[in-house]
Amino acid sequence: MAISPPVSPYLTIRNAAAAIEFYKRAFDAVEEGRHMADDGKRIMHATLTINNAPVMLSDEFPEHGGGRSPEALGDSPVAISLSLPSREAVDDIHKRAVENGAKSDMDPHDPFWGGRFAMIRDPFGHRWMFSSPHS
Repeated sequence: MAISPPVSPYLTIRNAAAAIEFYKRAFDAVEEGRHMADDGKRIMHATLTINNAPVMLSDEFPEHGGGRSPEALGDSPVAISLSLPSREAVDDIHKRAVENGAKSDMDPHDPFWGGRFAMIRDPFGHRWMFSSPHS
C-alpha cells in the first residue's frame, strides 16, 4: 500500500486547464488524472505530480460552495514551498516559471539563513517559494 504524503495542496484556479499546462512547462509537472464537470468545460478535479509530490486542483465551483481562486479573492494568503536539490535547480525553476508567464516576487538569491531562495506568483495568483539546502 502506498503511503500518502502528510500534506498535499489543493488549489482552486480560474481556468484550471491553462494552469495545468503552465505547471507542466514551468515545473515539469506530470498530470496523473483529470475529471471534467458535467458542463464539459471546467475541471472538477485533477492531480499533478510536482517535485515528486501530489498537487490537486480544480476550477472554481461557487454554485457548489467550492473554493475561490486568488483572482476571485484578490490575492492568496498561502504560498506553496518547493524544496529543490540544488542552488542551480532554484535558479532554473524560477527562470522557467517567469519565462512561462509567472511574476517574480523575489529573484533567486542567497538569504541569510543559507541555501538559495526565490519566490514567484503564477499566472493564476498562487505564490510559490523555491529553496535549496544550505550550502
